Amino acid sequence: MRIGIVNDVSLAVEALRRALTARPDFEIAWVAHDGTQAVDYCVAQTPDVVLMDLVMPNLDGVEATRRIMARAPCAILVVTVDVGANAWRVYEAMGAGALDAVDTPALAGADARRGAAALIAKIDQIGARIAAANGALAARVAPRVTKGGALVAIGASAGGPAALATLLGALPADFAASIVIVQHVDRAFAEGMAQWLDAQTKLPVRIAREGDTPVPGTVLLAATNDHLHFADATRLGYTADPVDLPYRPSVDVFFQSVAERWTGRALGVLLTGMGRDGAIGLKTMRAKGYHTIAQDEATCAVYGMPKAAAALNAAVEILPLPRIAPAITAALRTAG
Repeated sequence: MRIGIVNDVSLAVEALRRALTARPDFEIAWVAHDGTQAVDYCVAQTPDVVLMDLVMPNLDGVEATRRIMARAPCAILVVTVDVGANAWRVYEAMGAGALDAVDTPALAGADARRGAAALIAKIDQIGARIAAANGALAARVAPRVTKGGALVAIGASAGGPAALATLLGALPADFAASIVIVQHVDRAFAEGMAQWLDAQTKLPVRIAREGDTPVPGTVLLAATNDHLHFADATRLGYTADPVDLPYRPSVDVFFQSVAERWTGRALGVLLTGMGRDGAIGLKTMRAKGYHTIAQDEATCAVYGMPKAAAALNAAVEILPLPRIAPAITAALRTAG
């Protein structure tokens, strides 16, 4: 795996070099010392993964991520000192297309070993996503739809936070359907992301807990590295199975559980993201008779998941991001 490092601090660069040398299958493609260099290097020699710092001279990591995803899309892992203290910048970077975040490892000592292990684990997770980008999951058979409450099921990955903020922010305060979101995000960031999204919309946003029942006008966000699903017709739960999926939590697992167990009306939405997760689940929802929407290429930070859905003819509508909220409202009004 070819890896690009973006960091203006020499000690941090050395710590990253030492961590990466533990793996013979990792190759450092280049080192950029600010965001502007990183964009140029990605265009000239696009790596498999970019390790992106956030605070740098000339061009910060958020804007560098946004420009890389526009000009030379690739997997980006935010690596910065104290992710928790920089949570808002992390969410902005993820909204621009970054996949995940991890603390910069220390240069020496026990903390260095722990930090290096956490970094390598994150890179391996991203590598698994890349490898699975052309894979597919087997579709499941869904039972008959019965009448009941309305649910909007949303899946997103790279670029998702910003897309979700735009979509949710355009929904009215009296929105009558329940909303459940599966965003590819590590459990360490889920609570903070829910709080961040809560500030972007008139609707309350919180993390989904084991046993929760979706509530009209409330947004629930998947909150663990296990898969969110409907455990029965009304209650949400988390499951480790399938254990071999590189996407955790998986949009496909959630969408397919909606088709299998939810007994009311439902609408599926697949937003920006790398890979194929959610495409087959969205197809299953459409086959069941639910209305389905995929974000269009022009407004995606990463046109992967919606592209896979379009290829499967899984979406009833393919729309630019600003038109998705009105389309949801119109579809639910027609179905009601």
